[in-house]
Amino acid sequence: MSDRLDDKGLATVFGGSGFVGRYAVAAMAKNGWRVRAAVRRPDSAVFLQPSGSVGQIFPVQANIRYPESVAHAMKGARVVVNAVGVLVSSGHQSYRALHVLGARAVAKAAREAGVKRLVHISAIGADPKSSSRYARTKGEGEAAVLEEFPDAIILRPSVVFGPEDEFFNRFAGMARISPFLPLIGGGKTRFQPVFVGDLGAAVAAAIDGAGKPGTVYEIGGSEVFSFRELLDLVQEWAERPRTYMPLPFWLAKLQAILTWPLPNSWRPITYDQVRLLQQDNIVSERAKSEKRTIAALGITRPHGVGAIVPTYLERFRPRGQFAAYRS
Repeated sequence: MSDRLDDKGLATVFGGSGFVGRYAVAAMAKNGWRVRAAVRRPDSAVFLQPSGSVGQIFPVQANIRYPESVAHAMKGARVVVNAVGVLVSSGHQSYRALHVLGARAVAKAAREAGVKRLVHISAIGADPKSSSRYARTKGEGEAAVLEEFPDAIILRPSVVFGPEDEFFNRFAGMARISPFLPLIGGGKTRFQPVFVGDLGAAVAAAIDGAGKPGTVYEIGGSEVFSFRELLDLVQEWAERPRTYMPLPFWLAKLQAILTWPLPNSWRPITYDQVRLLQQDNIVSERAKSEKRTIAALGITRPHGVGAIVPTYLERFRPRGQFAAYRS
């Protein structure tokens, strides 16, 4: 094992303890990299270590809002992954600070350190001209990364699902306490959910040489669903049938404004998230024709939601997670 690790060398993953980052770290360790997980709080990232051999994965302190810590975390690394991102902008952890300025800081430090390969995690819908601040800063961040590190590989996933996700878990939790679910915009928005393990494997493949430098890949799963279809599945797998409350986009925006003072964990949806729902979140036909999809990175059989999501929505069932196994 040690010879194999020496062959691959050192990789730094910013946001290595996050939802996407932890799966990227595990996949890269499996492929033989020594992984430095650069996180704001290393003590909260020790759970990563069993994903590799003894000493193969080790957390270090870094904050992409501080370029000096970024450069320090990158010393000696051959490859770098930036998996830092937030779904809701808050305080110092704002969209601009992380998605744009932080992304630029990572790419600039990677170029100056002579890093061989940089993989940056963005999102489908990233566009500097988007009305959504999330999508707009993701697009601006991509431009900043490619300006500083032209050979970077950018991955744009659709909605990412897995045991720690904030999509299926959020709506299942909502169904547990509410007699209805919000059907925003008629539930017609389309998604192409991708399993976080497949996204992590795609990151590891790109680090190992798959993909074309300087290219943006759109990452989706094997199936496309409408928003309503996904909510139907949440109710089925959580065994909590609920009535839908139709919310036109304008009314959903008003609700988001009225609930703005509440903590983010209590809000059903933010104003910016409503704006995101006004656009489909699927792999484009252009990306397919140009072979800029997850298949081009070697993931030819991505996991479907039906194979993964029911296993972690069991805990939301009225009679408990293990009711089905009781005699």
